[in-house]
Amino acid sequence: MSVTSPPRPRPGGHAPAVPLLETRPLRRPDSSSPQVMTRRAWWLVGMNFLIPGSAQVLAGNRRLGRFGLASTLVMWTLVVLAALCGILWQQVFLTIATNWFALLVAQVLLLAYAVLWVVLTIDTLRLVRLVKAKPAARVGVALVAIAGLVLASGGAVYASQVAGTTRDTLGAIFGASAPSVPPSDGYYNILLLGADSGEGRDSMRFDSISVVSVNATTGATTITGIPRDMPNFPFAPGPMQDKYPDGHTGHADDTCGWGSGINQLRTEVEVCQDGNTLYPDAVANGSEPGIEATKDAAEGILGIQIPYYVFLDMHGFAALVDALGGVDITVTERLPEGWGPTYDGESADDWAIGWIEAGPQHMDGDTAQWYARSRYTTSDFDRMRRQRELQQAILAQFTPEVVLTRFQDVANAGANLLQTDLPQSLLPTLLDLAVKAKAQPVTTIELTPAQGIDEFDPDFGYIQQLIHDTLHPPTATPSTGG
Repeated sequence: MSVTSPPRPRPGGHAPAVPLLETRPLRRPDSSSPQVMTRRAWWLVGMNFLIPGSAQVLAGNRRLGRFGLASTLVMWTLVVLAALCGILWQQVFLTIATNWFALLVAQVLLLAYAVLWVVLTIDTLRLVRLVKAKPAARVGVALVAIAGLVLASGGAVYASQVAGTTRDTLGAIFGASAPSVPPSDGYYNILLLGADSGEGRDSMRFDSISVVSVNATTGATTITGIPRDMPNFPFAPGPMQDKYPDGHTGHADDTCGWGSGINQLRTEVEVCQDGNTLYPDAVANGSEPGIEATKDAAEGILGIQIPYYVFLDMHGFAALVDALGGVDITVTERLPEGWGPTYDGESADDWAIGWIEAGPQHMDGDTAQWYARSRYTTSDFDRMRRQRELQQAILAQFTPEVVLTRFQDVANAGANLLQTDLPQSLLPTLLDLAVKAKAQPVTTIELTPAQGIDEFDPDFGYIQQLIHDTLHPPTATPSTGG
C-alpha cells in the first residue's frame, strides 16, 4: 500500500502539520485490497479486546475512543488498587467490600463498563467493514469479536451481580443489629443456635446450643457445646437471674411444657411469659427474648460474656451444604434417617426412611441434615459430636474457589439460613479473623462426661474454670537455675 507523501514546505515556511494517523492504513486503508482489510480487521478486533477504545482512537470516532480508553484506565486502576488493598491492607479492603454503598457503586460502575464494552465492540465491527475482508476471514473475525465481548463484558456483568448479591445478602442477614461491643477478655464470643423452624415457631426448641469463641488477635477458634437438656443452670445478671437467683429450676406446666433444660427457655420466655417485658430491646437489636434468655444462660454456665448470636435454620442448612457442593464426613456407626419410633420398642428398621452407612461419606444437604439430627440409636452426646463435625466440615468447604464458583447459591442459602444480631460494622473484623483461623485447628469442648461433667448435675465452677483455662492457657515461664 502506498503512503501519502507529506506536502512540500512553502517558500520561507514550514510544511503544514499533518496528523500521523491520517497517513496510516488503520484509518485510511486501501479498501480495494482484501489482504489489507483482513489484516486491519484482525488488528482492530484484537485492540478492542486488549485495550477497549484504542480501535476508535486509531480508526474511528476519537472522542468515543478517548472515553473508552479513560474508562479502561480507571477500571484497571481500581482493580489494581483493590488487589493491593486486599494484600497489604486487608482490614480496609474488607471494610469497603462489606459496605453497602461501596458495593452499590461497584455494581453500577461494572454494569456501565459492560455496556460501554458492548458499544465499543459493535462500533469496532462497523469500522472493520467485514464485506471488504477476505471471505474466509469474515466469520472468524466476527466470532472472535463476539467471543471477546462475551468474555470481557460477561465478566463485568458477573462481577456486578456478585456485588449486588453481596449487598442484598448482607442487608438481609444484618438488617437490624445490636450495637458493636469490644472483645471480652480478648475474645469475640457468639452463641450458635440450631433448630428446625418447620416444627412451628411457637414450640420450637433449640436442638443445638454452642458458643464460638474467636481470639481477637490470632483468630484461634474454640467451639463449646452445651447439652440441650442441662438443668439447674445459673444466669448472668439480668431479668432471668432476678427470676431465678438460685439457678433455673424449670416447671411442670401442661400448657407450656416447661422443663429445666436450657433448650426449654424459648418456650418459657416467649410463649408463656411476656418476653418483651423481660427483654424490651431484643427485637429492636435484631434478636428475640428467647434468644436473649439463652444468651444469659450460656453466660452463666460458661462464665464469659456473649453479646451476639447466630441462629441456623435447619430448613436452610441442607441448601447451604448443597450450595457448597457437599461435605466429607467419616461416619463411625450406621445411623437411621427418620423421625423416630411411634411406640416404645419399635425397631429402627421399621421406622427409618433410610440409613447413613458407616465409613467415609460425601454427604449432600439432606444426608448431612439427618446426620446432625439422628439421635434415637445414639446418645445426645454423640449427636453433639456429629454437629460439631459438620460445623468444622462446612467451615473447611468455605474456600475462595468454592465461594466464587458457587457464590449465588451460597449467598441465597445463607440469607435463608442465618439470623443474627452481629452488627455489619463488625463483619470486616470477623472475616479478617476467619482468614487467620483457616490456618489453625479448631478447638472443641463438649460439656459431657468425657470432660468429667455430669450433664444432669453439673459443677458450674469446674465448667467455668475449664473454659478459662482453654481460652487463656498458662504461659510457660523459663525456669531459673538454683
